[in-house]
Formats: sequence, C-alpha cells, structure tokens
Amino acid sequence: MSKPTMQDIADALSVSRITVWKALSNRPGVSDSMRAQIHQKATEMGYFHTPSQDTTATVSAQLPPHTRTVAVAVCRPESSLFWMQIIHQIAKDLSEHNVNLMYTYLPTNYKAGYVLPEPLTNGTVDGVIVLNTYSAPLLRLLSSLPIPKVFLDTVPSVPYNQLHGDLLIIEGRDLIRQITSNLLRHGFRKLSFIGDVEYAQTNKERYEGFLDALHEHGIIPNPSLYLTGSLGLRTHYEEISHFLDFLPTMPDGIVCASDYIAHFIQRYLEEKGIDPEGRIVLTGFDNNSEYLNVADRITTVDVKPKTIGSRLAAKILFVIEHPKAAPEVSYVSSEVLYRGVLASDPKASNPDESIL
Repeated sequence: MSKPTMQDIADALSVSRITVWKALSNRPGVSDSMRAQIHQKATEMGYFHTPSQDTTATVSAQLPPHTRTVAVAVCRPESSLFWMQIIHQIAKDLSEHNVNLMYTYLPTNYKAGYVLPEPLTNGTVDGVIVLNTYSAPLLRLLSSLPIPKVFLDTVPSVPYNQLHGDLLIIEGRDLIRQITSNLLRHGFRKLSFIGDVEYAQTNKERYEGFLDALHEHGIIPNPSLYLTGSLGLRTHYEEISHFLDFLPTMPDGIVCASDYIAHFIQRYLEEKGIDPEGRIVLTGFDNNSEYLNVADRITTVDVKPKTIGSRLAAKILFVIEHPKAAPEVSYVSSEVLYRGVLASDPKASNPDESIL
C-alpha cells in the first residue's frame, strides 16, 4: 500500500494542501487545534509509517543524523484533541532543540507476555514521555526501561517511587476542594462525587479534595452518593446511568472527576427528562471543549494542554542531560472557572452561612 500524500490528508479533512504542509512542517499560519487534527489524521493514515517502525510513527519531520530522539508512549492515541494538543506542544518544543519525536503506540489492555515496542528497548530513543497510560502492568514495564523517563500521571497502585523517572501531576485536590466548598457555601448540601478513583492518581486526589471540603464544613460523607469504583472503558454511560437510576433522590450537586464524566451525566439528565430547570449543579475538570453538552456551561478547571506539553518537553530534556539527577515529582496547577450559580456571591443564595 502506497504512502498517503499531503493531498490525501487534506482531502480527508477538507482543508487545503498548504494547510497540511504548514502543520506538518511546524510553520505558522495554522491554529493549534487544526494542527493537532492534521497530525492525528496523518498518523491514522500511516503518513509517518516506515517499514522499520511497525508500532511507531515519527511525528516531526526527519532531522539530520545523530539527532536525539524522544518517544511519546501513548495508549488509545485516537482518544481526544486534548491529548493531541499536548503531543503537538511537546513536538514543537523538542523541535526547537533539534530533538526528534517518535510516536509509540501501547495497547489499551495489557495481556500476559506483552513486550514493549522495540524502539523503546533497542537504543533507538534517548528518552520516553508516557501519556494517557493507566495500566499498572504497562507502567511497571515502562518503569523498568534503562532510559530517561517522564510520566504524566500514574495509577495509585504504582506510586511515584516505583516509576524510576520524573512524574508530572495535574493538581486537583485543592482545586476540587475549592469547587466543593463553593457548592456548600451556596447551600448545596447533598453532594455526589463520580469518578473512578483507582483509574488515575489525579482522580484519587480530586476525590480527596472533595472529602477535604466536606470535613472542613463539618459534613459527614455519604458513600451511597458516590460512584468511585472501576468504570469500564466503553461502558461509562451505562454504569453511571445504572448508579443514578437507583439513587432514592437526586443530589443537589454532582462533582465529577472530569468533564468527560460530566458530559455523560448531563446526557443522562436530558434523556431522562430530569431537572429541566437546571437546579442540579454539575461540575467537571479539564475545561474540555469537545463535550458540547457541558462545554462553557459548567464549573470546571482550566487545564491548559500547551502548558502541560511544554513542561513535559522541558523535563525530558533535563533528564536526558542529567541522567543521574534524582527523580522529581511536580504538580502543575490552574484555576477554577466558575459558571452559573457558582459564579455568583454565595451569600445571595445562602444568607445564613452559619448553618454550614
């Protein structure tokens, strides 16, 4: 099968060939979102594929011999524009240092006997950035690589001291504490939390922030209102719907571990015809524009993919230059975007705050 051309990519996205050329050559004049879409489509179509790379694709243009190469290891590479924006920013920052980026695919589900792609183990790459990988066995395999490593997030069962590399975490405990406290100050007392707390360390810390706020306000947690167990990769909506179906009454507010979770709940409310007045307050995390039924409508946290990408690129460059440096755990924070009733003065809706 012949390699697709830039025109093929342009036709698939209904854009001009020059737009594709600019995006793949890191030229100005293309929006970040379009650039990310073009990189994703080019990867899907095999534009970067070479016979010697069965499981990898080079994202950036070919660089001169002996140029350093960093792999980005990703599960579910088709997942979302959010992740593609991070990867694009990594590619952009690394290219400024004449470092090549290799896109390396990992399986969504680990199976016994699986071995990591050869480029990660045969000396092809000088370091690896691990993204969107929440399988404990895969993380343990990656942690054993004798090359510089930077991880974005981990799972609670693989703590940072077992990763043998740097770890970047999106701060969420304090931000969700702020959101939950604001809900309570507005008089919303019956609160639910929804999100798989064992799926990711970030989810666990967001749940801890939710509990922190309840404790600060003297409220005893009610686990019957919380859906924190494992959720199937492709069955989120069904499992969330089942949980909400069996609640005796709906909560006043639902704190979600992500906008991804929030959009399923909003869909459930709309399809069931529940709360057409919008009295149930829904909050999320990520400020993800892809989920149109909640985008720009709910209180969330403004996670910035470009910032994350730049931080990851800077970290892997540092670790490559300083291979004996002690591993670092760092947090990148952001700000809460309050919308709807939570954007108003809580005293207006709850003048007697002493009851909290």
